[in-house]
Amino acid sequence: MNVKKSFLIELERETNNTGRILDRITDDHLDWRPHEKSMSVRELSAHIVELHSWISKAIPKDVFDLKTDFQPLKIDSVSELKAILTKGLIDNKETIAQLPDDDWLKEWVLKAGDWEIARLPKGGAIRHIITNHIIHHRGQLTVYLRLLNIPVPGLYGPSADE
Repeated sequence: MNVKKSFLIELERETNNTGRILDRITDDHLDWRPHEKSMSVRELSAHIVELHSWISKAIPKDVFDLKTDFQPLKIDSVSELKAILTKGLIDNKETIAQLPDDDWLKEWVLKAGDWEIARLPKGGAIRHIITNHIIHHRGQLTVYLRLLNIPVPGLYGPSADE
């Protein structure tokens, strides 16, 4: 199995896991937040979905600047989130398929203006900056589900609700 194929398998599984959580929330949940300092369900789920699209939007660049290359995703409905996630998977698959083998080791930089946040190979950026970041926030969203008494789907095995 080559690197691209292994990333595609992981990409599909993680996108499916995000979709399983989105299937549990409704538009009525979008403005709920567990604490005044916490993101709302809308903000957190939109952030997770936009992170999925970073493979196609950020990885083709050598430098991704949060001040100029990024605008937080604004959504009005869960169905909109699902559509963006589905389209993002298609775009991400195309990006990975077209990424030259040499680019997996090519340096990639994440910055915010003059502040450099991370510098690592593109393959590492997909794993560390994107996938791990998605998993972290998706874990937060599963806690939101629990607090809202919404059954939590098992993402890497059964949950207490399955």
